[in-house]
Amino acid sequence: MSKFKRFPLSDRLAEQPDHTLTSVIKMPVSTVSPMNAIARRIIGALLALGLAVLIVYLDRDGYTDSNGDGVSLLDALYYATVSLSTTGYGDISPVTAQARLVNIVVITPLRVMFLIVLVGTTLEVLTERSRQAFRIQKWRTKVRDHVVVVGFGTKGRAAVKTLLGDEVMEPNRIVVVDPDQSALDAAGALGLVTVHGSATRSDVLRVAGVPRARAVVVAANRDDSAVLVTLTARELAPNAHIVVSVREAENVHLLKQSGANQVVISSETAGRLLGIATSTPRVVDMVEDLLTPESGLAIAERAVEPSEAGGSPRHLPDTVLGLVRGGNLYRVDSPEADAIEPGDRLLYVRKVTPAEDANR
Repeated sequence: MSKFKRFPLSDRLAEQPDHTLTSVIKMPVSTVSPMNAIARRIIGALLALGLAVLIVYLDRDGYTDSNGDGVSLLDALYYATVSLSTTGYGDISPVTAQARLVNIVVITPLRVMFLIVLVGTTLEVLTERSRQAFRIQKWRTKVRDHVVVVGFGTKGRAAVKTLLGDEVMEPNRIVVVDPDQSALDAAGALGLVTVHGSATRSDVLRVAGVPRARAVVVAANRDDSAVLVTLTARELAPNAHIVVSVREAENVHLLKQSGANQVVISSETAGRLLGIATSTPRVVDMVEDLLTPESGLAIAERAVEPSEAGGSPRHLPDTVLGLVRGGNLYRVDSPEADAIEPGDRLLYVRKVTPAEDANR
C-alpha cells in the first residue's frame, strides 16, 4: 500500500514554485574568471569612494573639522573612507542642512553600495538562488518549440553538436535531461539548459517542457529505458517529433509502438560501417563527411522553389537524394520523384566548405 502512495507525489515536481526547482533546472550563465570578478569589485568600490570624495569636497563649506582648519581634499578623502566603511570617527561632520541632506540622499546609498561591493562574494551566493528562480520562471513561461535531449552521453553530445553545427537551434533552446551531474555540467558549459533527474519520470519531462517541445531526442544508454522514456514523452507531447537511439534491432518495433517517429539502430549502423571499411574504406570516409555538419559535404533539406515545380529533381544543380511529399520520403530514383510538385521538400548534398579545404 505504501508503494502506491508514492506515485501521486512524483507529478508534483512540475507543479512546484519555480524557486524550488533551482536544484533541478540550471539556466546557462556566463562565467567570469576570479581575477575579473575581483577587479570589477575593486573598481566599483573605488568609483563609489571617488564619487563620495567629490561630493564632500564640492560641498566642503558645509562640513566642519574638529581642528577648525577647514576641509581639504585629503580631509574629504578621509571622511568618505571612514563614512563608507561605517567607521565614522566623527571628527569631520556635516553641519549645514544642505550637507546633511546630501549625506542622507547620496552618501548613505553610496555606503550601502560600497558594503555590497566589499561583501559581494557572500551576497552573490545569497542572491544566486533568487536570480536562478527568476530566470527559470521566465524560461518556463516563454519556452516553445524547443528540443529536449534525453541523455548526454556520446550519442546525446553528438546530437547536440549536430543541432548547433547546423544552426538548427540556439543553445538556450536545447534542454538536456540527465541524472548525472557531471554530464549536466558539460552541457551547461555549452550554454544549454539542463534538468537534473531521470527522464523515465513524467514530472521531470514536464519540467523540461516536453509538452511544448518541437522534438525529443532519446539517447538513453539502455533500450528498456529508451522505451519507457518514449512512452512517457509521447503521452505528454502527442505532436512532438520523437527520435530514439536503440542498440538492438529487435527493439525497433517496441519503440515504434511506443510512439517514436524515427529509430536509429546504433550498433548495427556501426557494424555495417565496420564491414564496409574492410573492403571500401573510402565509402566510410564519405559517409562520415556527409554526417559531419561543420566541414566538407553535408545532407540538408530545403523547400522547393516555385521555378523548380514540374521539373525533375535529377536536372537541378544540387545533388538531390530524395524528396519529401506529404510526410513521406521518396528516393530520387522512385517514380513518385519524377516530377517536383509545389510544397515538396528536397534532400540534397550541400557544400559546407570548399573542396580544397575539406581535403586538407
